[in-house]
Amino acid sequence: MYPSRFAYEAPRTLDEAIDLLAQGRGEAKVLAGGQSLVPLLKLRFANPDLLVDINNLPGLDHLAIAADGGVRVGALVRHRDLERATALASAQPVMAAAAPLIADPIVRTRGTLVGSLCHADPQGDWAAAVLAAGGQVVAQGPHGRRSIPVGEFVVGPFQNVLEYDEVAVEATIPAARDRVAGGFLKLERRVGDFATAGTAVALELDGDRVTRAGIALTGVGSRTLDARAAADSLLGRALTAETIARAAELAAEAAQPNSDHRGSAAYKRHVIHTFVTRILTRVTTTTTEHAA
Repeated sequence: MYPSRFAYEAPRTLDEAIDLLAQGRGEAKVLAGGQSLVPLLKLRFANPDLLVDINNLPGLDHLAIAADGGVRVGALVRHRDLERATALASAQPVMAAAAPLIADPIVRTRGTLVGSLCHADPQGDWAAAVLAAGGQVVAQGPHGRRSIPVGEFVVGPFQNVLEYDEVAVEATIPAARDRVAGGFLKLERRVGDFATAGTAVALELDGDRVTRAGIALTGVGSRTLDARAAADSLLGRALTAETIARAAELAAEAAQPNSDHRGSAAYKRHVIHTFVTRILTRVTTTTTEHAA
């Protein structure tokens, strides 16, 4: 199937791109990596009147990774850039763990983290990793910039809170106060597939005590889920067999899976329980080695 007819513009400045989106009045789409948008166009699930290609815009390809865990990812940073960023492993382990699991090498070459967040796929990986890390999306429109927590940015399946005349220009992760730890695991039917169930965990620890925790789930609800009760159960506590088991139990309860060809709802909850247990257990090993 071929896409419906559409106009195409490749602006040279961000202000020009915003003006074009404003003129489109909701019937224009931003094109960055296009790894989600182009298939939707071909299937005619998306029928915009105008595509606004932002690949020529300067200043959107920045990737800044600070030793304190702060990360800034511009809208034109590709998945492969994050996969190859060696500093990411120490700054934000949850993002470093997710990067090589995004789709397949071809998609990682062109696709972007910010575009993935905007696409808001309930089975997307980046939204879970960034949500667990406490990240935000920075949007710019005619009235300036605003920062939107990822937990508020994604509001439903394939739905975000961007206004039609706004461009998501970057994603940011705040600096950490304490030592960072965490991980990302997903179950996929084959390499490069969407998540049947996935879990992102981001922690900060002062010694062996958890001072900040984020646990997010993908593939088990109509949008990326914040397992807040599970994360809060760890605060102020050390990671022990008991606290890990409780967090895993609460995370599984937070999942909202449906039974389908990928597995039963009970099976997917079990996967979430297993993944949270596995990630937190790995963190305890790392914490012990760090103390030694």
